[in-house]
Amino acid sequence: MPPGRLRRFARGLGRELIELISPIDQKWSIGMYAGPAPHELRPVEAGPVLTRRDVTDRDADFVADPFMIRADGEWWMFFEVYVRSRGRGEIGVASSPDARNWSYRRIVLEEPFHLSYPQVFAWEGMYYMIPESYATRSVRLYRATGFPWLWECVATLLTGGVLLDPSLFRYDGLWWLLVETDPEQGYDTLRLFFSESLEHGWREHPASPVVAGDRRAARPGGRVVLWNGRPVRFAQDCEGGYGLRLRAFLIEELTGESYRERPLGVVLERGRDGDDLGWNRRGMHHTDSHPDGRGGWIACVDGWR
Repeated sequence: MPPGRLRRFARGLGRELIELISPIDQKWSIGMYAGPAPHELRPVEAGPVLTRRDVTDRDADFVADPFMIRADGEWWMFFEVYVRSRGRGEIGVASSPDARNWSYRRIVLEEPFHLSYPQVFAWEGMYYMIPESYATRSVRLYRATGFPWLWECVATLLTGGVLLDPSLFRYDGLWWLLVETDPEQGYDTLRLFFSESLEHGWREHPASPVVAGDRRAARPGGRVVLWNGRPVRFAQDCEGGYGLRLRAFLIEELTGESYRERPLGVVLERGRDGDDLGWNRRGMHHTDSHPDGRGGWIACVDGWR
C-alpha cells in the first residue's frame, strides 16, 4: 500500500474525510478468517491478531498485506510494516504454531524504496518472495538464503510503468502473473503475463488487459489459489474509495491464447456478519487463503480504521 496515494484514497471516501486521513490516522491491522472455501470466509477471532503495536523493532504506523506459508511445522506470515520515520514500507515476519496465535519476530527485508504485498511461496525446495516494489517500476523476485530471515533479489520479472500488487501463481504447467497497471493510479487495469520459467521469459498474454476500466475488479487483493482445480483470484473493489471491500473471481478458462472468468461475489467488507469491530470498521482489501488440512480454508486478512 504505497504511501503517496492516501490523498486520492481520502477523496474517494468523501470530502468530509479528505483532511482526516493520513499515514498516522489510517491504521491497518491483520486478522484471521476461516471458511469452507477461499471466497467464503468469516472471522476466527473477534479482533486483529497483529497490529502496529506488536512491531518491536520499528516505529510502525500500520501492518498490512499479509501472506502466509507453512514451513518445518510452523506457520510464517510476511507483511508490510509501514515505518513512520522512514516514510516507506518494509517486510516483517511473524510465526504461529496453529495459524491463530501469532508472535511478531522482526523485519526481514528492507530496501531504500517502499516494499509491500510480500507474496511468499515455495518452489523446487526453495522459498521465494515477490513484494510490490512500485517505486522501482519493476517486479522483483527474491529468494531466501536463510529462511525466513535472509533474502536476496535474484531476478527482475517485469520493468516499466506502474506495476502494483503483482500476484503470481502456477497453473497447467506455466507461471502466471497478474498486476495492476493504470498509469493514472485509478486501479482499473489488470494485465496478465505468463512464462515457462519463473525467473525469465515473461511476456504479456494476448487477452491482456483482462480487466480494463473497472475499479471494482482490477487491483489484486491477495494470492491466487486453486479451488476445485480452477484458479480463484481476488480483487480490491476501489469503486468509491481504496480499500473498502474485496471481491473474488473464478478463472474458468486460462491458456496461452484465452482468458475467461466470472465473479464469485464479495469476500470481505466492513460491517459484514457483525465483524465491524473497530479494527476493520472502515474497510478490508486483502486475503491470503490456504487449505487448513480438514477440508476448509484458513486466511490472513487485513482491515483498517
